Amino acid sequence: MIASIAQGLHLSLDERDHLFRLAGHNAPTRGVTSEHISPGLLRILDRLDDTPAEIVTELGETLRQTALGVALTGDTTSYSGPARSIGYRWFTDPATRRLYAPEDHPFLTRMFAAGLRQIVTLRGPDSRAAEFARLLLARSEEFRQVWDDHEVGIRPKDVKRFVHPEIGALELTCQSLLDPDQSHRLLVYTALPGSESHEKLRLLSVLGAQTLR
Repeated sequence: MIASIAQGLHLSLDERDHLFRLAGHNAPTRGVTSEHISPGLLRILDRLDDTPAEIVTELGETLRQTALGVALTGDTTSYSGPARSIGYRWFTDPATRRLYAPEDHPFLTRMFAAGLRQIVTLRGPDSRAAEFARLLLARSEEFRQVWDDHEVGIRPKDVKRFVHPEIGALELTCQSLLDPDQSHRLLVYTALPGSESHEKLRLLSVLGAQTLR
């Protein structure tokens, strides 16, 4: 509850820690395992009312979304446990793949496995990333095959192709802003003005507002 209050007030890490101590508790850990979003990143997100955007951890766990982000991909903050990570869901939940163009699936499979390998190497064998890898090795034959390729350095494509259940295919450019202290990323999805995807985004904002109402 204290963490939620601190986040809702857009407190800095020092202010959050002070609030915990005032309440008689030890402050949560800082760094890459922290889920406290910096006030600056939150302020930027709060201004993106008409844009799909989200703040994610280095493991692809969604911490916060804009309303249009929820309309695009669903509420990805609602998952718990390892399933909070889109990379983990990619290999364990078929519904996750239906959000992306089928022709991109082989690339995304390689990208998620390679990204997880890099984080495991960076954070070590006792990290959450290493635990996710062990779980996936036990659950997914596909993951075992690509994991054995030992690929790293596969960067996400600038243009992501989504498949929305109501408005169909969208091609969106993804811009990323990194908070290096927390290893959080703000991902912002935009469409080329005048394009079909741009018009579909406008339609999606209407559909999303109707859903919320």
